[in-house]
Amino acid sequence: MNRNSITSNRSSTNLIFPHLVTNDEGVRDRDGMLAWLRSQIPTVKSHLTSCGTVLFRGFPISCAEDFDLFSAAFGYGDFSYQESLSNAVRINFTPRVFSANEAPPDVEIFLHHELAQTPVAPEKIFFCCLSAAEHGGATPLCRSDQLYHTFKSEYPEWAEQFARLGLKYTTRMPYLADANSGQGRSWRSTLSVESVAEAEARLSTLGYSWRWQNDLSLIATTPTLPAVRRLPDGSESFFNQVIAAYRGWKRTGDSPDEILTFGNGASIPVPALEAMVSLADKFTFLVEWQDGDVAIVDNHRVMHGRKPYSGTRKRQVLVCLAREGIAIG
Repeated sequence: MNRNSITSNRSSTNLIFPHLVTNDEGVRDRDGMLAWLRSQIPTVKSHLTSCGTVLFRGFPISCAEDFDLFSAAFGYGDFSYQESLSNAVRINFTPRVFSANEAPPDVEIFLHHELAQTPVAPEKIFFCCLSAAEHGGATPLCRSDQLYHTFKSEYPEWAEQFARLGLKYTTRMPYLADANSGQGRSWRSTLSVESVAEAEARLSTLGYSWRWQNDLSLIATTPTLPAVRRLPDGSESFFNQVIAAYRGWKRTGDSPDEILTFGNGASIPVPALEAMVSLADKFTFLVEWQDGDVAIVDNHRVMHGRKPYSGTRKRQVLVCLAREGIAIG
């Protein structure tokens, strides 16, 4: 097992991120890979805890089924697309594995923690690149624990507001799925319902407020959700979707504040948002995918996104979400 690491592209931060594991033992087939992987899982999980991301390169992974077995070997509980409140349009390849996002190649998906804008989020994310883009298509990864530590040091008043007040997010869910949007999943699919009455009952249970539009789309606002999360090692992480919402979400009305506010409904100062965006760049590493790569990301510690891409070669990155504490099978 190669325990080398990739140094961050922001050398001033002195990060070792992510941890890189290469196939130096010449594992050639699925059975050999799984046998080797099971022997290494405690070590891999230790690296995942310490730096937030482990990247595997050069292993024999060429299809969704290979990736399904690879991710299942870690024994985490399932977190399916169907049960999630993800607003992204995705395609399932196995019950556990689905596409990362069906948004068009020219759409940038900005840094976020998976499902931090909902009451329930996965602890771990597995990414698998079956086919790298011809140009672009990197996945940025940002250490949110490092980000929050620096933000709190440089902007203590804003940091205190985020931690004390939390956040509310407002999104529009279309009646029919819109694959041209990074947030195009229909409300029926998102909420796993078939009718308006069922949707309202589910939203009420989740603590959301909502309003219906003339085109049968749904505008829903979350209950107050945390902006900061304390991690098992005692550190704190900027666990939220602030950057993605500020930079990429479509407005639901005339007010730019409507999509994102503090938990008490107050506006978030634009300079605070700009400061967070600027600082995040210092703690971000771009994963330039190679075919067969797999990355495991601690969703509580690390944000991710997607850079635009182009070319005749189709980019295909798959995802498996996982929860801790519930063994598979």
